[in-house]
Amino acid sequence: MAAPAAPIGLRELLNLQSLGVQQSAITFTNVTMESDKFICVRETGAQNQLVIIDTANPAAPEKRPIKADSAIMCPGPGRIIALKAAVPGVEGDNLQIFNLEAKAKLKSVQFGQQVVFWKWISATKLGLVTATAVYHWDMQGTSDPVKVFDRAANLEQTQIISYRVDFSEKWCVLVGIAPGAPERPQLVKGFMQLYSVEQSRSQALEAHAAAFTQLQLGGKLVPVISFAQKTLGAGGAVVSKLHVIELGQPGQTSLKKSAELFFPPEFADDFPVSMQISDKYGLVYVVTKLGLLFVYDLETATAVYRTRISADPIFLAAPAPGLGGFSAVNRRGQVLLGTVNEDALVPFVSQQLQNLDLAMALAKRGNLPGAEGLVVQQFQQLYAAGQYKEAAELAADSPQGALRTKETIESFKRVPAQPGQTSPLLVYFGTILTKSALNPLESVELGRLVMSQNKKQLLDNWWKEGKLAASEELGDLFKSASDWDTAQAIYQQAGASGKVVEALAAKGDFEQLAQYTRSSGAAPDYLFLLQRLMIDNPEAAANLAKMVAKQPGPPVDLNTMADLFLQRNMVREATAFLLDVLQDNDAKHAVLQTKLLEINLITNPQVADAILANGTLTHYDRPRVAQLCEKAGLYMRALQHYTDLSDIKRVIVNTHAIEPQALVEYFGTLSAEWALECLKVLLETNMQQNLQIVVNVAKEYTEQLTAEKIIELLESHKSYHGLYFYLGSHIAFSENPEVHYKYIEAAAKTGQLKEVERVTRESNFYPPERVKTFLMEANLPDARPLINVCDRFDMVGDLTLYLYQKNMFRYIEGYVQKVNPQKAPQVVGALLDAEADDGFINNLILSVRSLIPVESLVDEVEKRNKLKMLNPFLEQLVSEGSKDPQVHNALGKIIIDTNNNPEHFLTTNPYYDSLVVGKFAEKRDPSLACVAYKRGQCDEALVACTNKNAMFKLQARYIVERSDADLWLSVLGDENKFRRQLIDQVVSTALPECKNPESVSVAVKAFMQADLQAELIELLEKIVLNNSSFSNNHNLQNLLIITAIKADKSRVKDYIHRLDNFDGPAVGEIAVGYELFEEAFEIYRKFGLKQQAIKVVLDHMEDLNRAHEFATKVDEPAVWSELANAYLEHAQVGDAIAAYLRAADTSKYNEVIAKANEAGQHDDLAKYLLMVRKKVKDPKVDTELVYAYAKNKDLGPLEEFITGTHLANLQAVGDRCFEEGLYDAARIIYSRIPNYGRLASTLVRLHQFQAAVDAARKANSPRTWKEVAYACVEEGEFKLAQLCGLNIIVNADDLMEVSEFYQSRGHYEELISLLESGIGLERAHMGIFTELGVLYAKYRPERLMEHLKLFSTRLNVPQLIRVCEELELWKELTFLYVAYDEYDNALQVMITHSPLAWEHVQFKDVAVKVKSAETLYKGISFYLEEHPDQLNDLLKVVEARVDHSRVVDIMRRAGQLPLVKDYLLAVQKNNLSAVNEAVNELLIEEEDFSALRDSITTYDNFDQLTLAARLEKHELMEFRRIASFIYKRNLKWRKAVALAKTDKLYKDAMETVAQSGDRDIAEDLLRYFVEEGQRECFAACLYTCYDLIKPDVALEVAWTNGLTDAAMPFLIQTLKDYTGKVDTLMHERREAQEARKSEEDKAKEQEQAANAYLHLNSYLALPPPSAAPDGGMGAQQPYGGGYGGMPQQF
Repeated sequence: MAAPAAPIGLRELLNLQSLGVQQSAITFTNVTMESDKFICVRETGAQNQLVIIDTANPAAPEKRPIKADSAIMCPGPGRIIALKAAVPGVEGDNLQIFNLEAKAKLKSVQFGQQVVFWKWISATKLGLVTATAVYHWDMQGTSDPVKVFDRAANLEQTQIISYRVDFSEKWCVLVGIAPGAPERPQLVKGFMQLYSVEQSRSQALEAHAAAFTQLQLGGKLVPVISFAQKTLGAGGAVVSKLHVIELGQPGQTSLKKSAELFFPPEFADDFPVSMQISDKYGLVYVVTKLGLLFVYDLETATAVYRTRISADPIFLAAPAPGLGGFSAVNRRGQVLLGTVNEDALVPFVSQQLQNLDLAMALAKRGNLPGAEGLVVQQFQQLYAAGQYKEAAELAADSPQGALRTKETIESFKRVPAQPGQTSPLLVYFGTILTKSALNPLESVELGRLVMSQNKKQLLDNWWKEGKLAASEELGDLFKSASDWDTAQAIYQQAGASGKVVEALAAKGDFEQLAQYTRSSGAAPDYLFLLQRLMIDNPEAAANLAKMVAKQPGPPVDLNTMADLFLQRNMVREATAFLLDVLQDNDAKHAVLQTKLLEINLITNPQVADAILANGTLTHYDRPRVAQLCEKAGLYMRALQHYTDLSDIKRVIVNTHAIEPQALVEYFGTLSAEWALECLKVLLETNMQQNLQIVVNVAKEYTEQLTAEKIIELLESHKSYHGLYFYLGSHIAFSENPEVHYKYIEAAAKTGQLKEVERVTRESNFYPPERVKTFLMEANLPDARPLINVCDRFDMVGDLTLYLYQKNMFRYIEGYVQKVNPQKAPQVVGALLDAEADDGFINNLILSVRSLIPVESLVDEVEKRNKLKMLNPFLEQLVSEGSKDPQVHNALGKIIIDTNNNPEHFLTTNPYYDSLVVGKFAEKRDPSLACVAYKRGQCDEALVACTNKNAMFKLQARYIVERSDADLWLSVLGDENKFRRQLIDQVVSTALPECKNPESVSVAVKAFMQADLQAELIELLEKIVLNNSSFSNNHNLQNLLIITAIKADKSRVKDYIHRLDNFDGPAVGEIAVGYELFEEAFEIYRKFGLKQQAIKVVLDHMEDLNRAHEFATKVDEPAVWSELANAYLEHAQVGDAIAAYLRAADTSKYNEVIAKANEAGQHDDLAKYLLMVRKKVKDPKVDTELVYAYAKNKDLGPLEEFITGTHLANLQAVGDRCFEEGLYDAARIIYSRIPNYGRLASTLVRLHQFQAAVDAARKANSPRTWKEVAYACVEEGEFKLAQLCGLNIIVNADDLMEVSEFYQSRGHYEELISLLESGIGLERAHMGIFTELGVLYAKYRPERLMEHLKLFSTRLNVPQLIRVCEELELWKELTFLYVAYDEYDNALQVMITHSPLAWEHVQFKDVAVKVKSAETLYKGISFYLEEHPDQLNDLLKVVEARVDHSRVVDIMRRAGQLPLVKDYLLAVQKNNLSAVNEAVNELLIEEEDFSALRDSITTYDNFDQLTLAARLEKHELMEFRRIASFIYKRNLKWRKAVALAKTDKLYKDAMETVAQSGDRDIAEDLLRYFVEEGQRECFAACLYTCYDLIKPDVALEVAWTNGLTDAAMPFLIQTLKDYTGKVDTLMHERREAQEARKSEEDKAKEQEQAANAYLHLNSYLALPPPSAAPDGGMGAQQPYGGGYGGMPQQF
């Protein structure tokens, strides 16, 4: 028999290590869990971080870089966290509260004391425990922590592990633990301080865990504390107790319970660490450190259950109030969730503990299953004993409503109420109403009870309070009281859609009706509702129709609904309905859209116009609507709908009835061609009336119609006014020249001369030539438009000629004087061409005077050879003080032309333009031109003139005197073909004559820039060497030598010796640049520049010997330094260091160090560095000195140096020595630093392994441990390697590397030994256990299973699964799959590899848990093939998991049905067709007719007719009887009777006929017996089929066959029945007559009483008696009839 299920279920909620939490962080100080919602883990190390795990989503832990000492998540709603940290230099702790969701700080405080323990005591308040007191800190408000009480003396020197506050915050309890007593130190002591806030008093107790709750005692909630203690009593006895005590004033409490906590012997030193109370079930959970769980009943302190929930120590627990359980965390990181197994708790208590009272209490308290039998039995006992009140209360409180059934209510109805007492039925209802809500059955029964007494308000109140359960019957009760609102709510909640629709329709709430029908899918008879509402409420009918139309479908045709409205002439409602329906503008509603517009265009055109204006309908019959609109006078709408041009032309002429703006907008919908046609029609019909509209249309749609066609249209109708108005609005936006021209033309023809003048003045787009021609031809009286055109477009000549010919001299003068004086020269030129009078021209010129542009005037006159004509005008301007160059240019030209002393004018007049006048004079006298050019510095013109006329001496003197670099550049360029002639004149004449140094300098620079080296030398020798005034010029000497260096190197040495006033350093550098090294050396020697001189020797001559000789001769430090640098560059390090020592130069010690290291000359380097150390304090110098000692293997000086004062970087030197194999020196250096990691590496290279291990232990670095360990393995030092390896494998990241290293070298045993030692480490992690399992699998498979069983919970199962699959370790693979809950795979492995992996018991256990049904069927097939003897056992286990029909099919196909007969009989209770047929088949084969009859009687789900047909032919009669029985059950009466007759089973035949109720079959059987001569059977058939055989038939058959005697009993019984029926009818008739007479007598008495009342009415104010004594509104009978009456409170 299977063991009973445990009352407490336990499962692993999550594993902290699997989420990446370090094992070292899983401690009481690092892990906090304030509730079952969040877990906080504080990880410390190189980088501190806080891990927040949401238990609802553990796969996504949140990691934050928070460096806090503690963090606790608030158990309330949201994600609120409290952080505690110590601030360096500040006393106490800093406390902060954050809202992680809002990313905001809620509150913070710098608390002056160190908080040793803290906890959320509510959703908004923290409890803070310091070394001396307890504080509360509310996160709401701005208050700081408030002190609540001081810690008691018994809690000194204890570790606080818990602090709790009750719901009212009136009681507090603080718990701490301390080491055990000396006589038993393993047993940890527990101390508790209970504090009353109201009494301000503490009580010190010994306890390890405590918790508060509330209990219902004496009709009120009272605070209760429960605590667990384990103390060492007298004589060393251990006392373990659980206490439950009511809190309150001393002497006023009633609850005080205690119970024993029984610890098994192996847990003698275990102690409680946490207590959680489940308010949901009234249970106390006590969790101990070693993983024991005690469960007690809170009210009675009765032990319920004890188990071990964890093999690892538990250090933290928290309540799970939503589940009524608890969460706990153990040292391995498992987060365990314990909950009540609701299906097993009550059976466990009642059956295992045999505590029926406790089982009943738990069932009631937690509404748990399992107590149904107890409740029913107790109810029956109370009911039978007449304790109806107690029975009613029991039924009302029955767990899970076990007794809240119709049978219970009916039983209470049968109990009469005792006088003065409430009926048990009402007690039953009252008890439920005070505690919970009624179920549907109870709600209806109580509703009927209350409604019958007209106290509906009670039902209303109960419904509002949620005490009644919705049902259709309850809604009917409210409906009968016309409370449609409540009835609708009940119907809707009960899902009675039809009733809901009825209620909503009755209320007229169609909007809600539509919403409901959409959501519920109800389908009411809307057509009937519509017809009814059209009569009573047309508006409501329209609303209903709208609602129906919006439903999917819709349920009623829209056209039908519209016709219903129209049939009743309800146009307004029909319109409203159709507008709502058609608002989506669906094409399928085209007919409805047409109908809507038709009815309104005929009856109310304004409404139709508004509908069309809205524009929401587009699918109606547009031609039909257009015709109706035209008939209704809606011409605009008609136009919008007509599509034929002839129709549009016919309608559009009705402009008197069309709003102009609308008509203009309509034209926008027409094509350009149609629009022009319509405009033409409008102009032809009535131009005067329609011109404005035509113009407006043209203005609006110019872009579409084009201005050209509009102009053409208007011109064709000679409408210049229309053209003028149209173009007047369009011209401002058009750039079309034709438009502008036509506008000017129209304006001129309509007499709008001002507009013509304006447009010609402002427009930029008209064609000037056409306009000019038009205006000249138009002969306008006002010439201003023509003046505007000609002036703007430079047609002044034509204008002048036109005006001159028309004798419009006033306009000529006005144009020149007022319009545009700048065009006067052109006017003058035109007048001259027209041979106008000179006097008129002069007067015109003088009238403008200074406003006229003289240059243009001179050009115009000069072109016509009449320049002298201007002389008076020019002289007058000069006399008036004019400084205008143009005036003076013209005057100068006249003077030159007349040869009136031109030299004087050219040299003295400052205002003329030299270039202009010079050009004029050049053709007449080049010398005059040069005078003008020189005066104006017209260089190019002067050079060109002198070149042209071979005047080179003049040119040379001018250029030297000019001293202009750009001019020199131009004349000395290669492109100047006269350059040689100019240079000769400059060298021979111009420069020797020049006394200006600046001019000479510019000339020299020009020669240099022109790269005329030879010419320049020639020039400079003449200036410098020939004793001129410039002979000692410093710059010229420099220039001479430099030029010689560049152009003629052979002269340089001569110049060096002859010249003394040049720049030696600069010239020397230039000489070096031109590779004249000897000359440069001579220059430096001449000027005493020794350092530069040796650089020339070293850098350019590259003669080290000559340089050494020169340095020895000079013997200066700077020279030695240069020589040393050169030696260093040539890698002569020894010579370089010797030179540096002579120079005492430390400037390039870095280069010296580098070169010496490259050359390996560390002896010389050491000497040099010792010299450098005296001048330079640089760590590199000391570092290199140490390295030089190491390279020289001078270990003594090395050790002496590093022990003294120095700046050397020993780490860097040590690393260099290590890398270069100088291990002895490296050992000395690393020991001095000290650097144990590198020291260990060095010792490994020196094969000093024990010392290396010691150094590695001091370094404690994974890298160091690995290096030493690997070296020890390579050398065979496995013990030392194991010491190192134990420190490596505790880091999961390094484990695989170590394993691969060992395995790659074949050291399998040593690796296994290492890992076996590693699993015993405190820091052993999952990877070690897993890798050891992998090694066992590879190299020691016989030890793998034991390892898996011992450490199954600490393994990485998926990894081992892969390994076992690869290595074909099937038994172990099966175990792993089971451990990993991969039951399908485990079963598959046992099936596939049964010789090694199969085990029957394990197979059964796994089969129950597989998820895939296919796998289960594979297992069944496997057993069928390999273990058929145990197949039934397997099938019994998986009975609830398999499809029995499929199992039968498998067995049937295998031909093994008899093998599973036991299974088939066990599952036949499910009454499955396949199973029943298989069982019946087996029973037929076994010829067990008795069992077959029982089977088909009990289980009827099979093919009965097929089975009957088979049995009908069976050789055994009993099976044929069964066939007849089956026919009878399937109402195949004739076949059953025929089969019975065949086997002469006449009794069966008669019973079958009697059951059939068929008279024909009965009469046939009767005649059959007569034919067969079965007289006795004939008589028996009459008896058996008495109700089926008619008396006349029986008498006829008996008389005709001589069987009257046999039929006589039947006839006697028939006669008796008929006589009894007649007597009964007569009796009922008499009773009816008596009742009628009694009613008539009562009516007469009532009439008399009423008459008496009328007689006394004038004397007494009494109410009349009831007119309905038998019910109705008369005196009411007590409610309930036989139920005992209705109590007054109802």
